[in-house]
Amino acid sequence: MFRSSEFGIKLLAGVLIGGFFALPSLAQSVQEQGNAAATKTPAPIARHKASPYRPGVPDSAMGYYQALWGVDNMLVRQTASGNLIRFSYRVTDPARSKALGDKLATPLLYGQRSRAVLHIPVMDKIGQLRQTGSGEAGKEYWMVFSNKGSLVKPGDRVNVVIGSFHADGLMVE
Repeated sequence: MFRSSEFGIKLLAGVLIGGFFALPSLAQSVQEQGNAAATKTPAPIARHKASPYRPGVPDSAMGYYQALWGVDNMLVRQTASGNLIRFSYRVTDPARSKALGDKLATPLLYGQRSRAVLHIPVMDKIGQLRQTGSGEAGKEYWMVFSNKGSLVKPGDRVNVVIGSFHADGLMVE
């Protein structure tokens, strides 16, 4: 009986000692699993956030265009199912805004993303699709650029060049 009880004690001591050595490795694996779970990021929630950027021209740039070129309220919009891009502006000083209404100046619209250069289409009986001549203060004027193939899309930034007039970074609405 002495032998069996001695065997039982040795077995019990072996289990306890083995468990004692196994506990740190078991605790370490549990800790690693906890760290892995903590570093996992939850799945992103699909939300549409509103952009903090307003389309159009910043107030500081509007002051610049008004002081130098005599225009404000510049807008670029897509029309006619995306086949035309309309650039419009309001004249505040007719003497300074003559460059925009000059018939000899060729207006161009440059898409910054697509690097496309758009021109004003010329109709047979009408001519160029733009308003020319000397502007009147307080009136809004426009010109239309051909956008075949929808190279310029809403949200794109564009530059409008009319002779020496340059309006850079306008957003298409």
